[in-house]
Amino acid sequence: MRLLLIEDDDRIAGPLTEGLGRYGFTVDHVRTGAAGLAGTDGTPDLVLLDLGLPDMDGLDVCRNLRARSAVPIIMITARGEEADRIVGLELGADDYLAKPFGVRELVARIRAVTRRTSGAPPFPVPTHQAARSEAPGPQPLGPLEINRRTRQVRLDGADIPLTPREFDLLAHLAEDPGTVHSRQHIMDTVWDPHFFGPTKTLDAHVAALRRKLGDPAWITTSRGVGFRLTVPGQDAEPGTAG
Repeated sequence: MRLLLIEDDDRIAGPLTEGLGRYGFTVDHVRTGAAGLAGTDGTPDLVLLDLGLPDMDGLDVCRNLRARSAVPIIMITARGEEADRIVGLELGADDYLAKPFGVRELVARIRAVTRRTSGAPPFPVPTHQAARSEAPGPQPLGPLEINRRTRQVRLDGADIPLTPREFDLLAHLAEDPGTVHSRQHIMDTVWDPHFFGPTKTLDAHVAALRRKLGDPAWITTSRGVGFRLTVPGQDAEPGTAG
């Protein structure tokens, strides 16, 4: 598996490259955001992205990467503020690891992200979900159309670009529209039971979906329980989009 490490500090990059090599990973190391963006032309399997780069903010690198590629991104940074984590996840990063960390933890996260983004379920898929996934043609929900075969979403006939995780979340909620899906069930199903990321990961992805769908009423919150997908304007149980 080939990794692209975008990290300007050689004191971190050197041991990290060596350590990952012991686990069988091939690591291409670059020191700037510009070099990292150019390095994705070599189609790495996953990007390890530091936020504190000398030429540009790592969040801008993340935004640019996600705009042109679905390559999995794990942010590795000394920034521990929740706001930075949420912004990074909203921009399309798949996970966030704060320094300092051990190579074994990073390897576990790489493997977890790879499982989630490869399309192979990390555990058996419920029968009703498998049947829906294999159903021919798109699923219409008012003006929204979800095609699980092509992983495309259209709203009022226009394509809605989603990250792989955003699509998985939307498709999961659409399995049973109007039903409240608990936070834990969503995390176990859309991510996996051994997800290592911050607890606000789900909230960040819900916020991103609401923004891209253009109306927060698409995903309502059942406070203290979870989220559900509703068609705006249709009769639904009381809830909140916040």
